[in-house]
Amino acid sequence: MIFGILFLHIKYSIAADLSEIKKRKLLIVGVKDDLYPFGFRNKDTKKIEGYDIDFANEIAKELDVKVEFKPVSSSDRIPLLKKDDVDMLICTMTITDERKKEIDFSYSYFISKQKFIVKKEYQVKELKDLEGKVIVTAKGSTSELNAKNALPSAKVLGFEDYPQAGQALDLEKVFAVTSDESVLVGVLSEMKSKEKFEITKFEISKEPYGIGVKQGSSELLRSINSTLLKLENSGEASKIYDKWFGTQTSTPLARDFKIAP
Repeated sequence: MIFGILFLHIKYSIAADLSEIKKRKLLIVGVKDDLYPFGFRNKDTKKIEGYDIDFANEIAKELDVKVEFKPVSSSDRIPLLKKDDVDMLICTMTITDERKKEIDFSYSYFISKQKFIVKKEYQVKELKDLEGKVIVTAKGSTSELNAKNALPSAKVLGFEDYPQAGQALDLEKVFAVTSDESVLVGVLSEMKSKEKFEITKFEISKEPYGIGVKQGSSELLRSINSTLLKLENSGEASKIYDKWFGTQTSTPLARDFKIAP
């Protein structure tokens, strides 16, 4: 009996190459489940939804397999991928040279800019207005590193997730929250005192998001890239974007990029 349980766990929980994914008819995807509108739990159904989730579903559909979502954080996602706990990561992960040393990335499916949420009354107009301040972001994210590099005099703290960061700002325990603008619009929309805060006009970096796979997963990566291009060329990628970032949403952002090699 114990052997059977262990066997089932190994069969359905360990990541594999494309042929094994198709054989078991299941794609295991690392996603955020606390970051609106990319990956979050629907309050009614408790299911994980969002921009990243829609892309993951399209990739699974193209592979003709079911999909299983496994929540990850910014700090544990790459270790989980390298340990084969997931087949791929689609979780607002910026493509960087440093990360390319550990994993492989798909074409970019989203491009954002790193900015800050601040209180309107503080009149933050440029980067120097944040010098010496307490700024929070997600632990292990590129936002944390970028903020430390851009503001060496500031105290940059890494929280476990963005909801915690938003709550700290709401309670005025910190001066600002920093992340990609696409993340910040979601954080701001969930804040209790959102009318008192704003996102800065200035940016400190551009952030291209990619889907991460284990190094050497060339067939899986090729299939993911093919699906991304198909979604872009068919107009489906734009529809997914408008669903989560269109003018009718609480997180409106203009789409100023296209998915391309």
